[in-house]
Amino acid sequence: MSDVIKEDQVLDCSGMLCPMPVVKTSKAMKELQSGQVLKMIATDPGAPPDMEAWSRQTGNELLRSMTEAGKFIFYLKKK
Repeated sequence: MSDVIKEDQVLDCSGMLCPMPVVKTSKAMKELQSGQVLKMIATDPGAPPDMEAWSRQTGNELLRSMTEAGKFIFYLKKK
């Protein structure tokens, strides 16, 4: 996947444990306009399944999920 995703906002949840990354992501997404993208960074190993479930439940699109230098990075598009 070489296509670059341009985020409108970055949320760093490094060092936070469940459920804080999901809580902070929900709050940040409420501030975005429809179609905007949030880049969320987390270190909690539970974040990938949590963000997938959150995305399904809220209808916001999980564009990409990846691991980079021990951090989990998510690109979420507001519905």
